[in-house]
Amino acid sequence: MEPEILTTQQTHAPVKTIVETRAVTRDYPSGGGIVHALRGIDLRVLPGEFVALRGRSGSGKTTLLNILIGLDNPTSGEVFVLDQKLSSMSETERARLRRESVGMMFQNAHLFPSLTAQENVEIPLRLARVPSRKRTEMAQQALAHVGLGKRAHHRGMELSGGEQQRVALARALVHKPRFIIADEPTGNLDSLTGRDIIHLLRSIAHEEHIGMLIATHDAVLYKAADRVLNINDGQITEEVK
Repeated sequence: MEPEILTTQQTHAPVKTIVETRAVTRDYPSGGGIVHALRGIDLRVLPGEFVALRGRSGSGKTTLLNILIGLDNPTSGEVFVLDQKLSSMSETERARLRRESVGMMFQNAHLFPSLTAQENVEIPLRLARVPSRKRTEMAQQALAHVGLGKRAHHRGMELSGGEQQRVALARALVHKPRFIIADEPTGNLDSLTGRDIIHLLRSIAHEEHIGMLIATHDAVLYKAADRVLNINDGQITEEVK
C-alpha cells in the first residue's frame, strides 16, 4: 500500500487534550534488579498551552518524552495523543500520527549543512510524498512564519545558531502539527538568541493553538511557560507560578 500523501490543508477535528497520561510507569531491568524510570505519571497538555518540563539528567525526562510520542511503551498506564489511546494503535498508525500531527525539536538543530534552509524544511514533506510544488510552497510559508523567508536559499552551514534553530522550528511546523515536543531547544544558543526562540515558540503555541511541551533547563523559558512541570525520580509535580 502506498503511503498517504500529506496535503497542504489538513482538517482537524476538535480535541479536548493534546496529550494526556494516566498513571504511567516505566520499569527497566538493570543488574538483576528493576529501575523505576517513571512512577505513576499524570499530566495533560491542552491545545494552545506552552508547558515547560524541568528535570535533571536521570530524572526520567527523556523516557517520558519517548513514551509521549509512541517511541517507547509504558510498563503500565495509558497515554492519549489527540484523544487517541496509543496502546490501541499499531506501529504504522503511531508513525502516521507522528508524521502528520507531531513536530519535534532538539538541542542540536540537526540540519544537513550542505542543503539550503528550504531543502532542510522540505525533508518531512518528502517523506510524506508531498508533490514538489506543494513542498516548495509549504516550506517557504513555514520559513516566513519564523522570520527566515529571505534566508530560504542559504545553506545550513551559512546560518547562525539562532537561524538554524528557526529552520528546525520551521521544519517542525511545516506539516501543520497539533503537538510540538522539544528537548532543550535553546541549549546551544546564547541568552539573547535563546530568548528570541522562546518567545517565538510561545507565540506560535498560542496563536496556532498548538500544544507544546518543552524539556529545558532555561530559566527564561520557565518564566514564559503557561505551566512548569517538575520531574524528579520518575514523578511529576506542578510548580506554582
